[in-house]
Amino acid sequence: MNSPNSTLAPNATFVRPQFFYISGLSNLPDAKYYYIFLCFVYVVTILGNSFILFIIYMERSLHTPKYVAVCNLAIVDVCGSTAIIPKLIHTFLFDSQFIRYEACLANMYFVLFFSAMQSLTLVVLAYDRFVAICFPLRYHTIITSTSMVVILAVMWAIKAIMVITATLLFTRLSFCRSIVITSYFCDYGPAILLACNDNSPSFIMGILGTTLSFVAPVAVIALSYVCIIFALLKIATQEGRLKAMKTCTSHLILVAIFYLPICATYISTLSSTIHPNARIINTSLACVIPPMLNPIIYSLKTEEIMSTIKKLYKKSNKLNSYGTE
Repeated sequence: MNSPNSTLAPNATFVRPQFFYISGLSNLPDAKYYYIFLCFVYVVTILGNSFILFIIYMERSLHTPKYVAVCNLAIVDVCGSTAIIPKLIHTFLFDSQFIRYEACLANMYFVLFFSAMQSLTLVVLAYDRFVAICFPLRYHTIITSTSMVVILAVMWAIKAIMVITATLLFTRLSFCRSIVITSYFCDYGPAILLACNDNSPSFIMGILGTTLSFVAPVAVIALSYVCIIFALLKIATQEGRLKAMKTCTSHLILVAIFYLPICATYISTLSSTIHPNARIINTSLACVIPPMLNPIIYSLKTEEIMSTIKKLYKKSNKLNSYGTE
């Protein structure tokens, strides 16, 4: 596979810049309002996901394998948003677009890692629904809290190794021309294209990472729902089918919110030349909006969460009424 920059001039010197420059949105007069909006998104994300974690911690009936994965998603959402938004606000609202080389590597690592973990956690939740509907009698044997923790731990370890490898390969790149990264963070893809030596290993690692973190999960989730649909068709009553399908509603909404903007950005990039500002807005929204909406969707669309919220609310009202007597 040939990458865009695969040659280096003879006797060229290896150049590791002290800084990179994050371009962000260019020639957009009201860009600061977009960054302020992202600040609001971050606050809602932290509060919403903290609330979900609190609800699951407080209610013993939610201490199940499915909610181990939901907790993992909430933690990953908080960490992913923290890796992106505070640094983004500091960079663009406070005119600090130069970022040190080492800080760039750290920013790149955490954004790539937590974005991938969001995707992989959705696969785990799809697996949970697949077993629950296709093998209901064996669900509690196959899906246990221990097995769920092991699956998630293996995913964290494998993805950490992959992103560390990608980051180490990045350190082999020489930047003798431009240090301007056309993105809103130290974006791996635009950054490796700036290299003036052989970037083939980094290019291949980027393709591999994208395939395993986004393309493969979409395929696995789609296949799991094909199996779920066939299983639903075997249920005798329409009421039974609707009841089983209702347990998948929140997950399907999360999948659509997470993957559709990413797919739209990739398709538009391949089919035509997308303006850098449009790409930055699309990809940044795809990264920060799902973590904000995930706890809202789980609160509104999941019966167990809603009943727990109502129960805790009634309990707090009783305590307040006793306190005022």
